[in-house]
Amino acid sequence: MLTTDSRIGSIPVHLVYEEGFEDWRGSLSGPVRSWLMANGFKGERSRVVLIPATNGDVSAVALGLGRRGMPESFSCWLATGLPDRLPEGHYHLAQSLAVPAATQFAFGWLYGQYRFERYRRPVPAKSLVLQVPEGVDLAEVQRLCAAAFLARDLINTPANDMTPQALADAASGIAQKFGCRHRVVVGDELLAEKFPAVHAVGRASAVAPRLVDFEWGDASQPKVTLLGKGVCFDSGGLDIKPGASMLLMKKDMGGAAAVLGLAQAIMEAKLPIRLRVIVPAVENAISGNAFRPGDVIATRKGLSVEIGNTDAEGRLILCDGLALADEEKPDLLIDMATLTGAARVALGPELPALFSNDDAAAAELVRIGLAESDPLWHMPLWAGYDDELSSKIADMNNVSSSGFSGAITAALFLKRFVNEARTWLHIDLYSWNSKDRPGRPVGAEAQCIRALYTFLKARYAN
Repeated sequence: MLTTDSRIGSIPVHLVYEEGFEDWRGSLSGPVRSWLMANGFKGERSRVVLIPATNGDVSAVALGLGRRGMPESFSCWLATGLPDRLPEGHYHLAQSLAVPAATQFAFGWLYGQYRFERYRRPVPAKSLVLQVPEGVDLAEVQRLCAAAFLARDLINTPANDMTPQALADAASGIAQKFGCRHRVVVGDELLAEKFPAVHAVGRASAVAPRLVDFEWGDASQPKVTLLGKGVCFDSGGLDIKPGASMLLMKKDMGGAAAVLGLAQAIMEAKLPIRLRVIVPAVENAISGNAFRPGDVIATRKGLSVEIGNTDAEGRLILCDGLALADEEKPDLLIDMATLTGAARVALGPELPALFSNDDAAAAELVRIGLAESDPLWHMPLWAGYDDELSSKIADMNNVSSSGFSGAITAALFLKRFVNEARTWLHIDLYSWNSKDRPGRPVGAEAQCIRALYTFLKARYAN
């Protein structure tokens, strides 16, 4: 936890760069210098050394920051591993940091204490308290951690419990908490309400597909709409995935989870926008009424889509959501989705792909993402690949006719459903940590929430 209360006997945490190690070591007592030498500590990135007092208690902590000027030379990820490595106690930073760096440290301290224990006996939490560094907005740090924890909890929950109904209930719960105007369209009502693509993808599941739509804020403020892909489990449909490829498909609603976490942070902070959130929630299942390869389905916008592959279902539920959002001409429309394996091949699991019709906005979001240790990478909406989505019997196909540029062609598919929004941002993210690192275990990751929140705050609140 974080506290604004100082405490006598609080344990200092020293942040040490490799270049400054010798000067710092020279300021210490002989026994401490010997201890550091015995432990081989020289300020290497993420190295932690506990410095003992004469009675054996911890008297100080040294955290290595690596070399100055390295990419992300100071980020929240340096602090996330500390809670697991430190004994219980009250801690404070031994030196002052610039406010952005201090905020990163405080966020990382809290973020590293996340646990998902819904299905196992909880481990008693250690009492680890950090005195909030000077200049840090405690409420903001807690707000963004809560948003990330919400998203991670939703993604980590397996599909037997995170059904389309459960995801819709989570979205409705957030809407009710903040007094939002909201509705949920369920099952065959989707056809009556003109969401045929959402219905087609989700109708084979034992749990009916649905779409959640809620609004918050003053209608006179700039309109910002968030859309999240909510595929609670993706079997691939009749183009069934191999077993190994299904293992992580509970996370295919990661875009919806991130959108809900971001929406919660926006509303808690009372950002001066009119917020709209749209979450189509489905399971791409297999049964006698599943949509098939070769089918032609309708969409809200009136474009017909030939199904080249039922495993490209995310773009189908998003296209109905984008058409709905675009109808009111929002100032900013953001969709987030675990959409393509091609984006992972191009950029890996830690770097979401960003596509936009507004290069200036995309460049600013990339800059903010790097500063917030929540990165994205701008990819092109390359018009030369648009004809890859052609169909001989419908307005378009849901997949490319080639095996190339899959993330780009998916984004180009979605672009056809956005005509009126002033700025559109499409984020193709992974939502998962694929390897264990200090404070970031294998499991759900809340990507892009902090980057987008800071982007929105700078765009509309400053």
